[in-house]
Amino acid sequence: MSSSPVSTPVPAQPYGRPPLRTVQVLGGGAGAGSSAHVRSLATGLAARGVRVTVCAPVQAEGEYDFTGAGAQFAPDAVSVLRATCAGADLVHAHGVRAGMRAALAIRGRRVPLVVSWHGEGPTAAGALGRLSRMLERHVARAAAVVLGASSDQVDHARLRGARDARLAPVAVPAGPAGPETVADPGKVRAELGAVERPLLIAVGSLVPHRGYSVLLEAAREWRALEPAPLLVIAGEGPLRAELSRRIEAEGLPVRLLGRRRDAAQLLAAADLAVLPSRWEARALLAQEALRVGVPLVATAVGGVPELVGEGAVLVPPGEAGALASAVTGLLADPARRAELAAAGRVQAATWPSEDDTVAQVLSVYDELMERTRR
Repeated sequence: MSSSPVSTPVPAQPYGRPPLRTVQVLGGGAGAGSSAHVRSLATGLAARGVRVTVCAPVQAEGEYDFTGAGAQFAPDAVSVLRATCAGADLVHAHGVRAGMRAALAIRGRRVPLVVSWHGEGPTAAGALGRLSRMLERHVARAAAVVLGASSDQVDHARLRGARDARLAPVAVPAGPAGPETVADPGKVRAELGAVERPLLIAVGSLVPHRGYSVLLEAAREWRALEPAPLLVIAGEGPLRAELSRRIEAEGLPVRLLGRRRDAAQLLAAADLAVLPSRWEARALLAQEALRVGVPLVATAVGGVPELVGEGAVLVPPGEAGALASAVTGLLADPARRAELAAAGRVQAATWPSEDDTVAQVLSVYDELMERTRR
């Protein structure tokens, strides 16, 4: 939801050795977290003398400005990806779909493939699930190293046959330090219609695994509060029409904002953040909420408990009553909200920095390049 450059150390290349040439591959379905991570990674790698090409959808370049981070940009057409990877020393794909495309692009070449397992959770049932598992197995086995953003992702990659799977937490790019950094939170709240009522926020694409159907069920329960809190959801996706119909039919105090570039500002003006997902790895909303001191209610799924520690209220997935109870309890308890805000900042301070993330990834690259030189 936000981005800023990592610090810029002096580039250091071994004497007489040409700069490492890497290709970062993003698929068309890459989320904000993956794209922001690639932007941060490109900045840090370029600052260290690595030549970086980002192969991604054109709209991702428009939004994340990879060239401004010091990388070259190439559109993600199959022929372009293959030609771009032909000149690479190492290819790093972000997500299973991107990993599959990268594996095909470098097939038959001695080019190490690193795959970051971004946001891949439990697969669906039926034919789609079988296809997903087959895709995951192929990518896991094709990769020299799989990097998982959470421990459960590392386990999942190993289950799918990864030869080398490692924990590699992804740092969220630095953004506002807290609600006080919002130029005018009152104006933000007024524009959303939450001047004299609590403001709740959820951020993420409108897709089934985000758990928005359960969130709307919870909203039915807290609409009886006085004043009724307003829930705003920043994100776009295939469920928009279905959610809109339900909000209107049931008279829910919920607004769908669509995709917003100012989601970090909206978050910093909110009273509570809500993450109702069925599965998450290292959720971007959770990271930004804790870092800016906005109390968070989240489902205890995937990598969320490991990520937030004691810095959030966790509820079981799929249980609207538990979600509604946690929200109403916090709205009635300012002291508890303040405790959570403080605990969230403490937890956020334990996370790796962008520099830490870049250094870890670069150490993996160095290790793989040493293997290829033997």
